[in-house]
Amino acid sequence: MINKIKLLPESVANQIAAGEVILRPSSIVKELIENSVDSGASKISLIIKNAGKTLIKVADNGSGIANDEIELAFVRHATSKIKIAQDLFKIKTNGFRGEALSSIAAISNVEAVSRKKNDKLAKSIKITGSKIQNNEFKVASVGTSISVKNLFYNVPARRNFLKSDNVELRHIIDEFHRIALINYNTNFIFINNENEIFNLKKSIFKERIVRIFGKSTKEKLVPINELTEIANIEGFIIKPEYSRKTKTSQFFFVNNRFVRCILPFSSFDTCHC
Repeated sequence: MINKIKLLPESVANQIAAGEVILRPSSIVKELIENSVDSGASKISLIIKNAGKTLIKVADNGSGIANDEIELAFVRHATSKIKIAQDLFKIKTNGFRGEALSSIAAISNVEAVSRKKNDKLAKSIKITGSKIQNNEFKVASVGTSISVKNLFYNVPARRNFLKSDNVELRHIIDEFHRIALINYNTNFIFINNENEIFNLKKSIFKERIVRIFGKSTKEKLVPINELTEIANIEGFIIKPEYSRKTKTSQFFFVNNRFVRCILPFSSFDTCHC
């Protein structure tokens, strides 16, 4: 018997789509913090429990989401960052596809609270498996707070794929480093299992590097600044005597977006961001 072609149920389609965006807890950390950066926030807090398997919470004091738009923000391909196809050629934000929030909501329990400056009250919604369970108004500061709980509760195979807490926490710290490094004009707080790991104040680039990697880094840094016909290159490198054989301490950013090159930079098709 030939099986008939049918549309997948929305819940199944959302879970499949989520698997393409959310690989592990660090994926959520990246997406949520980048949204906070895009909101113009000057202060961003990250709270983690059990390496993100139990809780990932990102709160900011950015522009917030309008009361009548917060539910729409969790619908697939809903975004404020692009409007027409031509916008894809002049991206100035981090996230832009409108998939992150919907993917997160498809495989976890989400509570989002957001308030814009001109709104008297914040709007709060709770979502489980892409379904809105509750929405209400409440008192809250301007900005957005998103809590993600019970990650992959409805996708046990994906949850079993996760590594130990130490490994998953290392991935989260790596993502935090990448975003906090380049956004040195923003205050960042990182709390893991109620212990404060980072409390980074607004600073200059060099100071942010030292605060993340330790005071001993300061004497090793050499500034570089080169203006060419195709790019303006600036940053810091380590003195040769302190160089390492691994690439774990290499951070490259293009237009403030982290990029990773598996092979030398001459092979542009191997760069990923």
